[in-house]
Amino acid sequence: MRSLVRFLAGSLFLFWSFTSWAGSDTAITWYGHAAFKIVTPEGHVLLIDPWITNPANPKGKEDLASIDKADLILVTHGHFDHVGDSVAIARRTGAKLVSTYDLGRSLIRNAGFPKDQAGFDTQGNFGGEITLLNGEVKVAFIPAVHSSDVSNDEGVHSGGNPGGFLISIKNGPAIYHTGDTDLFGDMALVPHFHKVDIMMTCIGDHFTMGPIRAAEAVGLVKPSMVIPMHFGTFPILSGTPETFGQALKKNHSSATLKVLHPGETFHWLTP
Repeated sequence: MRSLVRFLAGSLFLFWSFTSWAGSDTAITWYGHAAFKIVTPEGHVLLIDPWITNPANPKGKEDLASIDKADLILVTHGHFDHVGDSVAIARRTGAKLVSTYDLGRSLIRNAGFPKDQAGFDTQGNFGGEITLLNGEVKVAFIPAVHSSDVSNDEGVHSGGNPGGFLISIKNGPAIYHTGDTDLFGDMALVPHFHKVDIMMTCIGDHFTMGPIRAAEAVGLVKPSMVIPMHFGTFPILSGTPETFGQALKKNHSSATLKVLHPGETFHWLTP
């Protein structure tokens, strides 16, 4: 009888442990360039700068066709390689646009983003934070040192100021997606308000900071993990994860370097 009780108790403990871990699993997929998909513990789907069909992703068209659910599309700035496939995905899924207000208005007018999927509830500006998806996700708007415009057949239009996002997920990680940026000193303020678990940072050089300056940025933000992005899409983006890793070691960074391949998914488990 005692053996049966111990067996049942052990089984219940294992079941409880499994369900606890399963409920705290955040899945993160990199599609190449600056495009990511995040699936939260509650199953909400977030897409960041979703240029799914970028040249670095050999299965871009298949990946785009397979996206049949999205709750939020986060766009850091108006350049084509970050707006990417946002409009097509929004029309198919009904996903709402998370961006600065200026960029949102420009994407509606000049890129065809559905107007009723870009409102005050998901638009903000730097220094502000919005709460979304019944409180599971919070998004803070972080400045970036870059440029922003929205282009179409009629010309080039203002896209407001460029930025990044600090995405805080309930029972999941806090993720800082830098967008396109150079190193700037105020990055040190980001962890002052919220510890960063994962930093997604551009390293490509030429249009953004390269590996050396990106490693300095990691030193300011102090994330637990860093994922390099915005490299290798075009030959002109010469920064590499190898150089980035060397710079992190030289700076004695404690951040874990996580290098993903286009289409690869990893899981962040929160205790």
